[in-house]
Amino acid sequence: MDFATLVGVFAGIGLVISSILLNSGLDLFWSLPSAMIVLGGTFAATLIAFPLNELLRVVGLFLKVFFVKKTDLNELIETMVTICNVARKGGVLAIESKLNDVDNTFLKKGLQLTVDGKDEATVNSLMKREIKQIQKSHKDGWEIFSEMGKFAPAFGMIGTLIGLIQMLAALSDVNSVGPRMAVALITTFYGALLANLLFLPMTVKLKRRSSTDTLEMNLVLEGISYIRKGVNPRFMQDILENYVDSAQGKKVGKEEMEKKQPKVKK
Repeated sequence: MDFATLVGVFAGIGLVISSILLNSGLDLFWSLPSAMIVLGGTFAATLIAFPLNELLRVVGLFLKVFFVKKTDLNELIETMVTICNVARKGGVLAIESKLNDVDNTFLKKGLQLTVDGKDEATVNSLMKREIKQIQKSHKDGWEIFSEMGKFAPAFGMIGTLIGLIQMLAALSDVNSVGPRMAVALITTFYGALLANLLFLPMTVKLKRRSSTDTLEMNLVLEGISYIRKGVNPRFMQDILENYVDSAQGKKVGKEEMEKKQPKVKK
């Protein structure tokens, strides 16, 4: 579970509610028609904009914002180094005895393909195709949340216009102007709150999740390539650690990286 996301959502809602209660009651900020316009309009526009099958997949990505299984990349590297040791000593087929100990499904799949005798080009092609499919799934998710973040404020404005029209139509009743104006503005409030506290932050979170997952899968792809080539396990560990450091924005010396280029075992 991602506690940062939960804390952020509850903290944001809590602070908004607290600021309202310090000055007035919550009843001033509740309007069923406004909620119907903003929520109903946002989801209706999303249904128009995207195919239903993509929207159904977003439910899983929505849960991914709050629940995520974090992978320790250093631990993953250690696992691949151990398997590399086994392959160097007993050959590629010896890896099969270690497959049940591998928790990472993507790594397990790549190793199984290797044990089954698939050539390197085939393994790379199959695994890269899976990476692209996962990236597309993530992209579909964050694009939907991004668009919802645009739709919500727009429908908030539409609700405000509806409220203003109703208010202007009843200007003869001076006492109703204030309450009607307040209701008109509530829809804008709902739209801005949904966009900036939920939909747009979820877009950013899913982009970061996609980046992390892609790094992990590319790391596995690199590791399997080195295992097949039979490089020295210690050398492989250095290469993969530098790969992670460089992908995460840490500085790696140019000379050191040039020195640590993978070598094919003859």
